[in-house]
Amino acid sequence: MIPLLLMLAAADASAKTPVEAERAFAADAKAIGQWTAFRKWSTDDAVMFVPQPANAHDFLKDRKDPPKAIDWWPTASYESCDGNTAVNTGGWKRPDGSVGYFTTIWKRQPGGGWKWILDSGDATEQPRERPIQPIVRVATCPGPLLTVPAYQEVGPPGAQTSEEVFDNAADGSISWHWIRWSGGLRELTVEITNRGKPTPRGLEDGSREVVIRDRVMPSQ
Repeated sequence: MIPLLLMLAAADASAKTPVEAERAFAADAKAIGQWTAFRKWSTDDAVMFVPQPANAHDFLKDRKDPPKAIDWWPTASYESCDGNTAVNTGGWKRPDGSVGYFTTIWKRQPGGGWKWILDSGDATEQPRERPIQPIVRVATCPGPLLTVPAYQEVGPPGAQTSEEVFDNAADGSISWHWIRWSGGLRELTVEITNRGKPTPRGLEDGSREVVIRDRVMPSQ
């Protein structure tokens, strides 16, 4: 047991980047148990969708690890200018063969490591690619303080907003916005500053770009 704990501690210390942290998190799920790893790698106030938003530690408090952990991998990582916040997205595969995607928001901790603060995702019909090296992009410096999302999500006709959260990195160079509507539909949008690279959609004054827009339909 002691050698295993020492190896896991070494893996945590070597996770210098958000991609390395995501991979170490996924490896831990197989080594120490899926929900044990989720608790270990999340902050005390981390949120996960189950499908409603819930505190991860409250939701996982008494949950036993499944016999086999889900497998997941990053396909892209978007980092804030100051290097203290990141958003990873990628694919997953369950032991039963079902597949899907995830988006996880990470924050650097005082000791230099990483922990996730929000985890979202959904099932898909086709698996996501599994690249050797995921795409890594760093937001343009310096970012403006983002107080409202540039992209406004639009819900189904007649649907009412039931919950909405907007947050951003300390330097304002990356932001995220998730919203739930009556009926169960939710959407998570991630924006980064991208000055000098305007595109027709998703930018405000050529400075903000939508890099992730995950829409999760309610379960039937």
